[in-house]
Amino acid sequence: MKARIWGARGSLPVALNHAQVRAKLVAALECAIGRGLDTPAKIAAYVDHELPFDVRGTYGGNSSCVEVEVWDPDTSRQHVILDLGSGARALAGAKLARYGRDHPQTYHVFMSHLHWDHIMGFPFFTPAYIPGNRIIIYGCHAELEQAFRRQQDPISFPVRMEQMAAHIEFRVLAPGKPVDIDGLRVTAMLQLHGGDSYGYRLEHGGRALVYSTDSEHRLDDMAQRLAFVEFFRDADLVIFDAMYSLAEAISVKADWGHSSNVVGVELCQLAGVHKLCLFHHEPVQGDTQIARVLEETRRYAEVTGEAPLEVVSAYDGMEIDLGAP
Repeated sequence: MKARIWGARGSLPVALNHAQVRAKLVAALECAIGRGLDTPAKIAAYVDHELPFDVRGTYGGNSSCVEVEVWDPDTSRQHVILDLGSGARALAGAKLARYGRDHPQTYHVFMSHLHWDHIMGFPFFTPAYIPGNRIIIYGCHAELEQAFRRQQDPISFPVRMEQMAAHIEFRVLAPGKPVDIDGLRVTAMLQLHGGDSYGYRLEHGGRALVYSTDSEHRLDDMAQRLAFVEFFRDADLVIFDAMYSLAEAISVKADWGHSSNVVGVELCQLAGVHKLCLFHHEPVQGDTQIARVLEETRRYAEVTGEAPLEVVSAYDGMEIDLGAP
């Protein structure tokens, strides 16, 4: 099982601006002084191994979209996607480049909820326009199909749903009732968010991945806390909404429907999770801020946990290989 992050941002896609790009260049050049970087090989090694990630790269700006590789991509024509934020466009391009238009594919898409930042990539999801493809969109909201069709209405987009050439279907799920797809078991869980959202636990071949974004965790709700601990139990990877700091989540941004890095660590430690991926980054946070949060989270996990918990921060293009069982 492998996770690919195509969109790591929350609420709104963002792009690096001129000042941010310039700051990265200045930081990289300042660090290069006196290093004798006089060949392409030395420059490449310096960039790849000596510069911190927030200088040499970026956490990205696409809104939520995660691919989970479950089956062998060389033999299977089925794919699993979690949410269709703006990152879905890049995912679509990668699939088109690999499989072309002449080999029909099936895409199983599980929606956490129907807010715009999580569905906005669908009109640009190229497989939906290719005859022979099958797009199956799963979710727990009764308005699942309505939300996607409304986005394609002429007032919002020039291509109606009926003009998409792929076979598109919608399946409404019941929380707590697993769905089985060729050995993959997917279970949804209700989360606290405006209009409701749902986390997903994916299990296949002895591996477990939990996708839990747009979920608020109230510190005084012990029943909810214990329920999430069981939902996360022994997962190899938890992709977790860490949009706010703990202070923000319990004060000025309480009831906004998002969580924090600290709560993510505590839930994962209680559940015996192996790896925590901080996700749904705040749009106003730049790469330096996100990198700082990651380091703080790692220190917190180290000093509070009895068992090791690996902590990473999601970025567009990231791959997390959970390995074979």
